[in-house]
Amino acid sequence: MKKTIKNLVIVALVAFTAFAFTNKAVEKKEIKTDKSKVVWKGYKVTGSHEGTIAIKSGSLSFDGDKLIGGEFVIDMTTISSTDLEGEYKGKLDGHLKADDFFGVENHPASTLVFTKVTASGKNAYNVTGDLTIKGKTNPITFTISIYGNKATTSLKVDRTKYDIKYGSANFFDGLKDKAIYDEFDLVADLEF
Repeated sequence: MKKTIKNLVIVALVAFTAFAFTNKAVEKKEIKTDKSKVVWKGYKVTGSHEGTIAIKSGSLSFDGDKLIGGEFVIDMTTISSTDLEGEYKGKLDGHLKADDFFGVENHPASTLVFTKVTASGKNAYNVTGDLTIKGKTNPITFTISIYGNKATTSLKVDRTKYDIKYGSANFFDGLKDKAIYDEFDLVADLEF
């Protein structure tokens, strides 16, 4: 009987010790939305436009000092151009919010959820995630760099995968110099 109790105690200690060393705490670090910035840039045959869009909420998850996950909610109602002023700015901002672009009345938020994170360097990670825009979800890959409590990333998004086909030469003939390229860029500077 004593030997059985002693064996149970030893098994319990080994199990506890193994659990303590393998169950590292995942730390979820909230994004400081007031100190973080997302810039978008869209391209057309005759030039480009750029602007900003606000992060509603977000977090990056770490296992020790290694990035293992992340999720973001983008407030689509804040999309705004920064390269125009007055009437032209109002027209572009209104059009970006309209149904033939981001349809923010019916789709006020977009999301990005990391599904796979792989270290690619000392401070860099290759990320695969699910990007949802206008209720449509598609996988996207990108690289993110982490330095202290800051992160930077750049994503190239094909808008046609999210049913944003306005001005796309792949869907409309005869656009000539009115064509808008299918891909746009998002550049994020994050603080957490």
